[in-house]
Amino acid sequence: MDWRLSNAVADSDGGVVPRFITFEGGEGVGKSTQVRRLAARLARMGIDAVRTREPGGTPKAEGIRSFILQGKPESWGVGAEAVLFAAARLDHVNALIAPSLAAGKWVICDRFADSTRAYQGLTGGGEDRLIDALESLALDGREPDLTLILDMDPDAAFERRRQRALEDGLPADRFEKEDIDFHRRLRDNFLAIAISNPGRCVVLSAENDEDTVEAEVWAAVRDHFPDLARRERPA
Repeated sequence: MDWRLSNAVADSDGGVVPRFITFEGGEGVGKSTQVRRLAARLARMGIDAVRTREPGGTPKAEGIRSFILQGKPESWGVGAEAVLFAAARLDHVNALIAPSLAAGKWVICDRFADSTRAYQGLTGGGEDRLIDALESLALDGREPDLTLILDMDPDAAFERRRQRALEDGLPADRFEKEDIDFHRRLRDNFLAIAISNPGRCVVLSAENDEDTVEAEVWAAVRDHFPDLARRERPA
């Protein structure tokens, strides 16, 4: 199913086209919080928004997520890991993202294809032609309408994530266990993706408090989609 069909769908009040927005960035930058806040803001405007994540979002993709984050395929190499992410993404797109957009709903996703390129490709050393082929398979030339990259000093983000994990009593996952140099390179690679895709990507500082970041996220979304002005009410 082609999510570009969503561009022909407006909501019942006649104006707001459903959009696909992704959040990207390193560990601990607050993506999940901002996904939740953006979806809530859209809901207050009467816009139905589906929150989802990668890897995951569907039962099959969630199963792959659990397998990956436990570190089980780590010894297989970044190529195999990238294949697993692509398999999860293909199901996610076909079973959730594309149908939701075709039904007139917005989709807000915590991570998407840029994460595979940044983690397994640019940072992990996976071959470009493999990453390109897997992306082509899962996306078939499609891409998000807007990607918000939350940027933060990796040392500060790493410490924030470590503290949260201690508070929640959760073990570090496959990627949180990587050393700080990995996370520094990861940040550079997300910024490089933004430079290569200026029409789609907006970089926002995640150094500020959650309310300030939320306001900056909304400003970027509103600027990118002028038709929202017809529906906007005070938050």
